[in-house]
Amino acid sequence: MENSNVRRLADYGLRAASQASQGAVQISSPSSAPKPRLLDQVRDAIRTRHYSPRTEETYVHWIKRFIFFHNKRHPAEMAEPEIARFLSNLASEARVSGSTQNQALNALLFLYHQVLGKEIGYVNGVVRAKKAPRLPVVLTRGEIQALLSYRNGSEKIMATLLYGAGLRLMECCRLRVKDIDFSQNQIVVRAGKGDKDRYTMLPAAVKELLIKHLDDGKRRHQYDVEKNLGRVVLPNALDRKYPNAGQEWGWQWVFPATRYYVDRVTGRQYRHHLHESVLQKAVREAVRNAGIAKPATCHSMRHSFATHLLEDGHDIRTVQELLGHRDVSTTMVYTHVLNRGGRGVQSPADRLLKL
Repeated sequence: MENSNVRRLADYGLRAASQASQGAVQISSPSSAPKPRLLDQVRDAIRTRHYSPRTEETYVHWIKRFIFFHNKRHPAEMAEPEIARFLSNLASEARVSGSTQNQALNALLFLYHQVLGKEIGYVNGVVRAKKAPRLPVVLTRGEIQALLSYRNGSEKIMATLLYGAGLRLMECCRLRVKDIDFSQNQIVVRAGKGDKDRYTMLPAAVKELLIKHLDDGKRRHQYDVEKNLGRVVLPNALDRKYPNAGQEWGWQWVFPATRYYVDRVTGRQYRHHLHESVLQKAVREAVRNAGIAKPATCHSMRHSFATHLLEDGHDIRTVQELLGHRDVSTTMVYTHVLNRGGRGVQSPADRLLKL
C-alpha cells in the first residue's frame, strides 16, 4: 500500500513536470500582479498618512489637472520645467489666487516626493500669483440677528452654532450626540482642522432648541433601530472593534441626513450627516432675505464670533483656543476689524460735529 502511494506521487510529479515544460502550467508570482494606477497610488499614500478626505479630493483634482494640461503625459516623464509651466499658467491664464496656486504646488510636490519617489528641486520661472492680505467679512450683531430670524428648525440651530460657538462648517455638520455636554454647557469638536480636538462653549441661546431637536431625533433613531437600521460610520474602523456601536445613540449625528445610503462593500444601510451644501444654501438665502449687502457665508459667522468676543474684551489667547488656531498670529487678523481700531482712536472728522 505504501509503495503504491509512492508510485502515484511520482507519476503525478512527472505529469506536472511535463505540463510545465509544455507551458500548460503557469505559476503566478506576486511580481506579475498589475501595478495600481497612479491616482490609486496617490489615494493610498494620502490615506496611509491619515490626511482628511478633503485633502485627498483636492490633491487628486490638481494632479489630474496637471496631467491633462500636459496632454496626458505621465508625471514620471516630467519634472521642474513642466511644473513651472503649469503653475505659471494658473497665475497668468486662470488668474487664480496665490493660495490656490500654492495648493496646486503642494499637491504636485506630494505626488513626486511621496508617490513617485522623485526629488523636485527649485521650480524656476514660476509666475507667482500675489497673495494679498484680506480682511474677513464680519457681520454686526444686528445683521446676525436678522439673518437668524429667517431660518427655522435645524438650519437655525446650525447657523446659531456657527456664530455662537465659532464652529467651522464641517465641524458643525459632523457633530455627534456624545460631543455635546449640556451639564457643562460645552461642545467637544473632534478631529477639527489639522485633526485636532478642542472645547468650545454651548450657546445658551440655542440650548433649548437643541434639546428638543435631539429628543425628536432620538425617537426617530429608536424607530430605525427596531427596523435594523440606525447605523452610522464610525471613525478609525471602530465598527470592526465594536460592531454594534454604530447603532448606539451617542454615536449618531446631531444633524443627520434625511435618507440612508447603501455601502457598496458591506451592503448595509448607513445614515450620513447632513450635507454641508444644505446649510450653505440656507445661509445664502437668509443673507439675501435679510437685505445684507456683505458677501457673507457660513464662515463669516465664525469671523463674527471671534470679532465680537474681542469687542467684548476677551483675551486673544482665549479666542485662539476657542477657534482652534495653531498660532496666535492667525487670530490677530480679527484685531484689525474692531470698530475702535484696537486703541480707541477717534476720527478727526468727529470733532467737527462738536464745533
